[in-house]
Amino acid sequence: MPELLKMEKIGASYGSVQVLRDVSLELGSGEVLCLLGRNGAGKTTLLKTIMGLVRAISGSILLDGMELTRLPPHEVPRHGVAYVPQGRRLFAELTVAENIEIGLMTRQKGSETREAVLDLFPVLRERLGQRSGTLSGGEQQMLAMARALATEPKVLLLDEPTEGLMPSAIAKIRETVAALRAHGVSTLLVEQRVDAVLPVADRVLFIENGRSVRTIGVAELRADPAMVRHYVGVG
Repeated sequence: MPELLKMEKIGASYGSVQVLRDVSLELGSGEVLCLLGRNGAGKTTLLKTIMGLVRAISGSILLDGMELTRLPPHEVPRHGVAYVPQGRRLFAELTVAENIEIGLMTRQKGSETREAVLDLFPVLRERLGQRSGTLSGGEQQMLAMARALATEPKVLLLDEPTEGLMPSAIAKIRETVAALRAHGVSTLLVEQRVDAVLPVADRVLFIENGRSVRTIGVAELRADPAMVRHYVGVG
């Protein structure tokens, strides 16, 4: 599988506190790679570093061979990386349609992209005029993903997308990630719910104390669930 996103020996810090140390990963085209680790291991910081929201102090981040590491945060989405942060971060006072429009404007996409995104989330088509702050939690997560996908990304970064959601909404998120894989979109997924990840992930990368410690295939993880207990503390 050809690599699309490559991180090599990335270090990142908040002020004087270093959070990531020599993190490396490779994400293939159309692959779903899940980041697993305890709270505070550095998973969210890793996503923010890719987006330029946390500045890398060492190492390299390449997208299709292009260096992202020194780009300002507003430039990263324009090169094909979309980010759905934990907590969704929608514009609550804007309508569903207006939130999607903001995504479309990022890379100058039009009505064809808008329709493709709404086909993925039919419930949003029924809510276009509704303020996003009044949606259910599951609908808000779908809208956050729809806004990100409106940029037609090569890589989608998802941070805890199933947090606090009902089983039906979790199933929809999982179904969407699988559909994106079929369209060649690569997904880097941070998740605490191992049961929500295994049906869609291709590989799992364990993060421990700000370091990338082990990458394995899902089949291997299923065969050795003790690994999840060791690195995540659940299972």
